Amino acid sequence: MTEYKNEITELTEEDLAEFFEGWKKKPSTAKRFNLLKNSDFVIVAYEGNRVVGFINAVTDKTLSAYIPLLEVLPEYRKKGIGNELVKRMLEQLKDYYMIDLCCDTSLAPYYKKLGFTEVTGMIIRNYDNI
Repeated sequence: MTEYKNEITELTEEDLAEFFEGWKKKPSTAKRFNLLKNSDFVIVAYEGNRVVGFINAVTDKTLSAYIPLLEVLPEYRKKGIGNELVKRMLEQLKDYYMIDLCCDTSLAPYYKKLGFTEVTGMIIRNYDNI
């Protein structure tokens, strides 16, 4: 059974080693850990002692929130873990005026099913900074 925690006190860098599959360049395990540690909100999904997914959000603590990452290990996808992580995060962010995220075009239908609206956005990726 999947357990969800809103804290990372038990998390280690090694717990995040399997994530970021498919990225052009993966962040180091130290950066992976720091991005969660420095987030305003984090929810981690566990199967037993194994971290199988997470979602994080950063905010201005006033009106806006941004969800930069939703990650679920490949073998745990299509089991509702990603949906549950998003739903739990949206509940935590319910008092914010705007909740934004950017995703690949192929993922837009997934997020639409979870209540997001597709808009046009622009990004810059500095791969040398990973």
